[in-house]
Amino acid sequence: MTQTDSATPLRSTSGFDLTPPSDSQRVALEADLSPEEKRVLLAHGTEAPFCGTLLGEKRAGVFCCRECGLPLFRSGTKFESGTGWPSFTEPVDPAHVRAVRDDSHGMVRVETRCARCDSHQGHVFPDGPPPTGLRYCINSVALSFVPEGAPLPDPLGRGDGTA
Repeated sequence: MTQTDSATPLRSTSGFDLTPPSDSQRVALEADLSPEEKRVLLAHGTEAPFCGTLLGEKRAGVFCCRECGLPLFRSGTKFESGTGWPSFTEPVDPAHVRAVRDDSHGMVRVETRCARCDSHQGHVFPDGPPPTGLRYCINSVALSFVPEGAPLPDPLGRGDGTA
């Protein structure tokens, strides 16, 4: 994806503004993060398995990027993988999650990052259930949950709407 005109917002097919935060916006977003959130989102860390607060979340709604508020996964795509992290079969919009090759820890994996703020979310594996066969294994601390019908987090003031 490339942006040809900095005055024109980069939009996903679902209508969300994917333009990265400005430097000053990024400073404000990062200042709002806890030390653990910074370790995972900014330093590409991983929370301990079976400890995340969203692992057992079963309500209808949307899981958003904890840093910038972009909707990443719908509750209807969440499944119990037994891995200890919230797992999803597909993102809200393919343009919302960026895949990056990860060669760390002596293995080759696909890291998932928020397409808007580039924060680390987790990894995607090809061992998920139908219909996609994918398992987006995401850190709870990298997400915020918004119940269906509630306003989406909008720390960048982009008018993101409701879940």
